[in-house]
Amino acid sequence: MRNLRCYYHAKTEKFMRQSEAEIIGIIHSNDISADTRIQQSNTWQQEIAILKDQLSELEEGELIFEYSIPRMGKRVDNVVLYHNIVFLLEFKCGDSEYRPSTYDQVYDYALDLRNFQKESHNKLLVPIMISTNAPAVENDIVEKEKIIAPLRCNAANIGATILHIASLFDEPDFDYNQWVNSEYLPTPTIVEAAQALYRGHNVDEITRSDAGAENLTVTTDEINKIIEYSKANGRKSICFITGVPGAGKTLVGLDVAVRQTYQGHDKPVEDEGAVYLSGNGPLVAVLTEALAKDNYEKCRARGEAKKLTDSRREVGKFIHIIHRYRDNMLAKIKNPVENGVLEIDPEKAVKMAGAGYGEVEHVAIFDEAQRAWTHKRLADYLKRGGTYGNKLKVPNFPMSEAAFLIWSLDQREDWAVIVCLVGGGQEINTGEAGIGEWIRAVNGQFPWWHIYISPKLTDPEYAEGRVRELLDGRVHVTYAEELHLGVSLRSFRAEKLSAFVNALLGLDPQAGDIYQEIRERYPLYLTRDMNAARRWLHTIARGTERTG
Repeated sequence: MRNLRCYYHAKTEKFMRQSEAEIIGIIHSNDISADTRIQQSNTWQQEIAILKDQLSELEEGELIFEYSIPRMGKRVDNVVLYHNIVFLLEFKCGDSEYRPSTYDQVYDYALDLRNFQKESHNKLLVPIMISTNAPAVENDIVEKEKIIAPLRCNAANIGATILHIASLFDEPDFDYNQWVNSEYLPTPTIVEAAQALYRGHNVDEITRSDAGAENLTVTTDEINKIIEYSKANGRKSICFITGVPGAGKTLVGLDVAVRQTYQGHDKPVEDEGAVYLSGNGPLVAVLTEALAKDNYEKCRARGEAKKLTDSRREVGKFIHIIHRYRDNMLAKIKNPVENGVLEIDPEKAVKMAGAGYGEVEHVAIFDEAQRAWTHKRLADYLKRGGTYGNKLKVPNFPMSEAAFLIWSLDQREDWAVIVCLVGGGQEINTGEAGIGEWIRAVNGQFPWWHIYISPKLTDPEYAEGRVRELLDGRVHVTYAEELHLGVSLRSFRAEKLSAFVNALLGLDPQAGDIYQEIRERYPLYLTRDMNAARRWLHTIARGTERTG
């Protein structure tokens, strides 16, 4: 049976006994590449010869060839597990110098294992770059967060270097086999996450266990409860979800859209749909294509005859760029608008039993809702018929973008839910209304809508800090802690970093206490000098880590 984690794994004692031909045969049997070149086979042969010479004195160690680093899509040439230390070996056979690119490469392997492989979180990792024909050099042993800065070796001093490091550190025992087969828990890209959701996984299955999966699950469950309650009681509801940067607000929106649209079935449930709306055109295009390909492959696997264009059409029903969705609704109204009142034109829309003329989904999720356009910007845009003057012209348009989206879903006569995903601490660009416009629209034009709100929305970074003032005296308002995503997924170690930043910028005395909690786990440097900040970032960056 093929070993998917590595091409070869054996105790060093067994490796020393096996012939080169036998080892090469095992490696090739696990190599799924159809075009492994002679050069690669020759490299493996050289590595085997060198390691047989160098590892003869290692007792009770284990050796691995081509260990997989899934997130990077690469493999470590060799891993030596010895004295409860993980040695990562990167060979450059024939090289007579130690190249910076190799240094960064093997450092990246160590960092990736530390951050994303479960069994490496508390192990000592020692990356070694091996330029086989280079002169011997004296290595400085620099350890940081249980990673040794990459060591430089040639073909003749690998064993001595491993034994020297083993003599310096006394590490606790661990199960080598458990390390080899450890869970690998990378933070997925938004495309990977969207594909996993579409395949029927939940958010807690596709995110790192230590990066807020529980937080995501709690929030999505709360939104789904609001949807079910609104449906059962014929309500119109609007939810405001807040979150620290990178907390997964988009992921939550996509999860709600997929769950509501499919509800566990292979095909969308008729008249039960949800739509995810974003102003980010490239993101919508990439997500739509990725999910369409997933849909196509799933249907083909079930034996269904389906074209990729059909899959794009199906996926396109629940992922929209906001402008296209808005134009679809504009095409249904009476034009020109009379007396500042929007009305559905019955000749342009089909009335559905119990649902009204709207022909809209029950649930709409608006990502980065604070970026919805002001009344002036939208009215000016529609007055000229869009940016290039070739779209539908609607003079004297009476609403902001937020109010128009609420009006659109309000056309349903049964029930509706809007989910506003709100990013905090962000600049509002010209023509963007901010989250306060949503609340003003509900207050002034749709008082029968129920509001579910994250308590964090009352913080100064949202709606200019006027949310409580805007909601003062308003009925049908429910505050729910579950509607805030407080853990960053992008920065997996930074559970309390955003709380510290908010406290610091808000001159909250608790900032000092939070800092004491995170100072050892998260590197922080306070300065008013931008050049000093840049210099500090460069000093802590390792491997190919980027700074900004």
